[in-house]
Amino acid sequence: MEDRGIKSHPLARRAVKTGQGVKVTRACTIRKPAEELFRFWRNLENLPRFMQHVVAVEKISDVESRWTVKAPAGRTVVWNAVIFNEEPNRLIAWRTREGADVPNAGSVRFEPQNDGKTVVKVALEYDPPGGKFTAFLSKLFGKEPNIQVAQDLSRFKALMETGEIPTTEGQPVGEAQIAKVRKKEGEEMAATSASVREEQPAILQQETQL
Repeated sequence: MEDRGIKSHPLARRAVKTGQGVKVTRACTIRKPAEELFRFWRNLENLPRFMQHVVAVEKISDVESRWTVKAPAGRTVVWNAVIFNEEPNRLIAWRTREGADVPNAGSVRFEPQNDGKTVVKVALEYDPPGGKFTAFLSKLFGKEPNIQVAQDLSRFKALMETGEIPTTEGQPVGEAQIAKVRKKEGEEMAATSASVREEQPAILQQETQL
């Protein structure tokens, strides 16, 4: 599946070479309308609220932002990213600028359901220095990438549905509410994971021309 407009967009330059890097695709179902979820995510400065490894996202322009991400030994890694494809209330896709220390690309899709819920699908691809994907990312983010993305989505779900997220110590705030969210999430993620595995993220398709 390929997003409309990728090839023709002037910012559609590959951050990660096709077939290289580590790819992560995760999804969850959130009991909120797509418009509300999209609006929250599109304000990129909100992302550190639920992405544990992201220290800050600074808006540079409508399509460009500067990310500060945790690294080993108390250090940080900084890169600039651009949104190269966007469909209001449906899709946000981004890539790092050329020369980034950790080239990466990603997309998030918001798929409204008939019952008022939304399936949120995140696809990421990283290309760590030296090609040592898993080792580098484990050190950079503190855990295996699939687990990190799944936990970030779980935090996003809890934040949007209950207004609360687990603390950094792992103890939930609003325990009863979040316990119900996680129980329901397990059922919903099981139902959506099969279809997600079959879908090739649009940002990772080979581009024949800009």
